[in-house]
Amino acid sequence: MFKACKFLFNKMKFREKILESGKKLILGKNEKNNDELMKLYEGKRNIIFHTAKPGSPFCVSEKILSAKEIKEAAAICASKSQDWRDNKKDIVVHRFSGRDVKKPRGMKPGTWNVKNAKIIKVKKQDIENIKW
Repeated sequence: MFKACKFLFNKMKFREKILESGKKLILGKNEKNNDELMKLYEGKRNIIFHTAKPGSPFCVSEKILSAKEIKEAAAICASKSQDWRDNKKDIVVHRFSGRDVKKPRGMKPGTWNVKNAKIIKVKKQDIENIKW
């Protein structure tokens, strides 16, 4: 990561969650924080997760993830969503790359256009098994 990115990363104080494998997942905290996180990773090769419904953190992995790690990261993303908080049921999560996101001028904070998203349906039991 470039020095400027490290400076911004430390200043913004994103959430971090370590996967069982030891790889790090970086999560936004709110709309503004999500925007800052996405600006750091826009146009780059990485894996980003976000729920299909609004109201969740963008969750970024800088490393390539296995199928098991993708499932765990999607469950982590779902566990911090408003959809999970309000409904406690299976959650649909989108997986995409920083190359697949764009923020047009005038779009509200925390909102990004995403193309080429892969859909992951996260089961209620998998979300309940996430330990914070």
